[in-house]
Amino acid sequence: MARSQAEKAQTHERILTEAAAQIRDDGLESVSVARLMNRVDLTHGGFYNHFESRADLLVQALERALVDGAARGRSLRGGGRSESFEFFVKHYLSRSHRDARKEGCALAALASDVARADDQTRAVMQDHFHGFVQYLEHTMDSSGAQDDHHAQALTAACTMIGGLLMARVLTDTRESDALLKTVRQHLTSG
Repeated sequence: MARSQAEKAQTHERILTEAAAQIRDDGLESVSVARLMNRVDLTHGGFYNHFESRADLLVQALERALVDGAARGRSLRGGGRSESFEFFVKHYLSRSHRDARKEGCALAALASDVARADDQTRAVMQDHFHGFVQYLEHTMDSSGAQDDHHAQALTAACTMIGGLLMARVLTDTRESDALLKTVRQHLTSG
C-alpha cells in the first residue's frame, strides 16, 4: 500500500511539473488534459485519480510555476550573500531572464492569463505578487516612512513585471534590450 501511495505521489508530481512548464511557456488555456496525460505516458482517465478537475490542475500548476520561478530567483544569490535591490533588478531585467520564460518569473509570464481567470486562480497569483513586493521591500534601502517604502516596492514590482513582459513582446532584440536597460536604470538611479 505504501509503495502504491508513493507511486501515486510521484505520478502526481510528473503531471504537475509538466503542466507547470506548459502553462509557463504557452499560457493557462494551452493545457489539454488529454495531451498532458499523453505527454507523461498516462491515460486520460487516470487524470481524475490526481485532480478533481482541469480547474484544480490549473490552480496547482500555477502555484508550482510561481514557486519554481521564485526559487530560480533566489538561486541567483548563491553563496549565502545578501541580495541588494540593484542586484535583483539587474538580474530580473536581464536578457537571460527575458529569454527564459519557462524558467523565469511566472508573474510576468502568466499575469495577463491569470487576469482573465477565476477568483481561485487569481488568488494564487495575488499571494505570490504580495510576496514579491515584500521581497523587494526587504532588498530596498529601509530609510523613510514605512508607507513610502511599501509604495516604492509596489511601484518597482509593477515596473519590473511590466518591463519584463514588454521586453518579451518586442520582436526586435535591440529594442527589447534597450527597454530592459532603460527600466533597470530608472529603478536603480534613485
